[in-house]
Amino acid sequence: MPALPVSERSDLLAVARRWAGDPGSWPVPLRFDPASRWYARLAADVDHEVWALSWLPGQGTDLHDHGGSSGAFLVCSGVLTEETVSGGRLRPHLLDAGSGRRFGPRHVHVVTNRHAEPAVSVHVYRPALRRMTRYHLDGGRLRAAEVAEAGVAW
Repeated sequence: MPALPVSERSDLLAVARRWAGDPGSWPVPLRFDPASRWYARLAADVDHEVWALSWLPGQGTDLHDHGGSSGAFLVCSGVLTEETVSGGRLRPHLLDAGSGRRFGPRHVHVVTNRHAEPAVSVHVYRPALRRMTRYHLDGGRLRAAEVAEAGVAW
């Protein structure tokens, strides 16, 4: 894939959009895994990394952060529901194909495919993911449940 101009490289959603627009250039073929959400790292650069994820109906993440990394993700196909914590409860946001979102280093969310069709998304993180904390929402408060480390959990 050709290098992005510096102005677009700083915008992680632009990086996600570029990768999402050319799945033929991905170094790994897209797969759907009936057992669990599939993911593969597409690229790693000095200032970011890019991941592709596929989601069959009902597949999703736990409530988690990105270990201090900022990021963005773009839905390539299908529909995903992102839930973020606001006012002590989860608030859903529907993201259909072509929709994306940027987030900062303290972002905590759940992403799920609640629809009948498979979904595909591209995620970009700066810096590269090294850890992710999983949470429980307990009485309106986030409680850390587990810290997952790169190279061990994924």
